[in-house]
Amino acid sequence: MHNDLITFDITEDIASLGVRLAVFYISGLSNRTEDSQFESLKTASLDRIRAGLSPQQIKTDPILQAFRDIHTQIGFSNRDYVAASESLLNYLHKNGVLPRVNLLVDIYNLVSIETRLALGAHDISRVSGSIHLRRTSGDEIFWPLGSDQPKPSRTGGYAYIDDSNEVICMLEVRQVQKSKATLDTRDCFYIIQGNARTSFNDLQQAARRLSELTRQFCGGEEHGFFMGGYNVPF
Repeated sequence: MHNDLITFDITEDIASLGVRLAVFYISGLSNRTEDSQFESLKTASLDRIRAGLSPQQIKTDPILQAFRDIHTQIGFSNRDYVAASESLLNYLHKNGVLPRVNLLVDIYNLVSIETRLALGAHDISRVSGSIHLRRTSGDEIFWPLGSDQPKPSRTGGYAYIDDSNEVICMLEVRQVQKSKATLDTRDCFYIIQGNARTSFNDLQQAARRLSELTRQFCGGEEHGFFMGGYNVPF
């Protein structure tokens, strides 16, 4: 997919694993630390989710299991590599709340919890050139979010990698320092990743929910849309 802002592609071997994704852009954002109306909305949604949440439910959820199946296919431990949505659900079950970061991040974390899909926002001004979802060769620059230094990039996984050979998200597990959404972020693209158990419509609905909440609480204008891994025209 080509857009005035950025170009995305996904290799056939990654799509064959069952990786599915949607990407869209929002420009002219006004990010903030928090918003009281959003907090009320989030609390109500999390109350509903928590009511039926248990370790067994997380273990048997078909979407979360499909992420684990992909990791098994590529030889990555599901103990060390946990999909972002599963990590959030485990955090919610243990702590009763979600971590607060900033409004943009808190919005996509909520939608991730609601849908079981793995979501992330990336600051366009921090990304170099095109984004390629492909196998990792081991020579990529990988500086995980929250780490004080770069980490080795393991061969044989998959990642979103820009034209400077820097990882912006490893699997659907870990985002990076480089492109994280901050209070200064004005233009970002969202990645919504699913798997073989998520339909085209599932990703469209998640993207719509994410776009509506973002525009409601952070403003901005949505443009550009890409879906990868489905045998449909883009």
